[in-house]
Amino acid sequence: MPFISTKTNVSISKEKETKLKESLGQAITIIPGKSESWLMLAIEGDVPMYFRGDDSRPTAFIEVKIFGSASPDVYENMTKELTGIYKDILGIAPDHMYIRYFGSQDWGWNGGNF
Repeated sequence: MPFISTKTNVSISKEKETKLKESLGQAITIIPGKSESWLMLAIEGDVPMYFRGDDSRPTAFIEVKIFGSASPDVYENMTKELTGIYKDILGIAPDHMYIRYFGSQDWGWNGGNF
């Protein structure tokens, strides 16, 4: 039950959105037990964003939420992969994005909880 939410001030074309979706679908497998088959994504472009008081550079805030948890090493590897993806596809420098990880045992789906 992973969920990746992206907020960025970059305009995202359908082509870039598709590339992002495909790349994130592959990247989620870095987290043990996670796959694209359960991955949900939210991608918001053209969001007014300021980083260090400036809105002139491409910026992103990314949240990765999972059922359960992962080790710090796994999150470190995921961060390396995600920063590469967002740099390659959206032109966002790694020092202009934050990535936040959340793990929880409390997830609901299909009228019940896991």
